[in-house]
Amino acid sequence: MEKLYEGKAKILYPTEDPDVLLTIFKDDATAFNAQKKGQIQGKGAINCAISAALFRWLETLGIPTHYLDCPQNNQMLVKAVKIIPLEVVVRNIAAGSLCKQTGLKEGLVLANPLVEFYFKDDALGDPLLTWERALLLGVTDEAGLQTLKDLALNINQHLQRFFAQCDITLVDFKLEFGGDRQGRIILADEISPDTCRLWDNTQTDPQARVLDKDRFRRDLGEIESAYQTVEKRVLSQIERLQSQIGAS
Repeated sequence: MEKLYEGKAKILYPTEDPDVLLTIFKDDATAFNAQKKGQIQGKGAINCAISAALFRWLETLGIPTHYLDCPQNNQMLVKAVKIIPLEVVVRNIAAGSLCKQTGLKEGLVLANPLVEFYFKDDALGDPLLTWERALLLGVTDEAGLQTLKDLALNINQHLQRFFAQCDITLVDFKLEFGGDRQGRIILADEISPDTCRLWDNTQTDPQARVLDKDRFRRDLGEIESAYQTVEKRVLSQIERLQSQIGAS
């Protein structure tokens, strides 16, 4: 089967249904716009499981996603969408590039969540865009940008509460969206330790608390166990929520 697209973390294949695609989650790891490359053993299956669980849960809260099913542990069937070439980043706490670009101290809790748009273009280094530049590039219109921002803030509220119940702080995260055949903007891509900055609330050490791809970026070691910790806590919380629904 000929692949439609291969990115840094996933491969997309067509299926017999033109409205359905097969996503293969890879163990490959990249950082700094693919300048640093490596492998994280089992990452593909872990990220697939976490993303599937969170997509299903968000669907119950009225957030439309591209998720359909998981035929294997590193595979996801998804609705075919036209990806909007913007990475939508939501920041709750100062970290990463926000600190480097502004001088803010890492760990500063922001008064309000910050939503940023980055242009998905590897050749340009995925630059940060102003609202006006996003409109100038024609990636979407004013209403589309507002929808992306509103969806991102809504998802952030849900995920913050969810991860807090997992003893994890959601520092920041990246979302991608696409348009379906009905013209709706829906959540796509993945939600995982690859796309989220996650801190373990049971740890006080600034290195030991890292449960995301920063362990790879900063050569902190124990990357696989960090990803496994997130998977275990996310799936356990999903089970708790399902038990509560069943008991009500």
